[in-house]
Amino acid sequence: MPDLLELVAEPHRRRLLQLLAKGELTVSEISDTFPVSRSAISQQLLLLEEAGLVSARKVGRNRIYQIETGGMAKLHQFFLDQFWQNEVDLLLLDAQQVVPKRKKGVR
Repeated sequence: MPDLLELVAEPHRRRLLQLLAKGELTVSEISDTFPVSRSAISQQLLLLEEAGLVSARKVGRNRIYQIETGGMAKLHQFFLDQFWQNEVDLLLLDAQQVVPKRKKGVR
C-alpha cells in the first residue's frame, strides 16, 4: 500500500481530488484546468486509482473519473488514527511539560 500522506501531499494530486469531489470528470475536462500535459494528469490519476482514492470507467473513448468513497474513507481514517492522534499526543505531552507543578497546600 502506498503512503497515503505522501500521495495526497503532492499539489497536483490534491487538486485532482478537490476537482473530483465536485463530481465526475473526463481526463480532458480535468487536464484543461492544469498547466501540465494530459499525459502527466493521467499518470497522477493512475496513482490515485492504484491507491483506491479514485476510480474510472470507460464510456466510448473517454475515461471518466470519480472519487472512490471507500478509499476516501480509508484516507480519513488514516488521518484520524495515525496522523492526528500522534499530533494530539505530542500536544498533550508538551502541555504537561509547560504546566507548573502545584505546591503542596496551595490551591
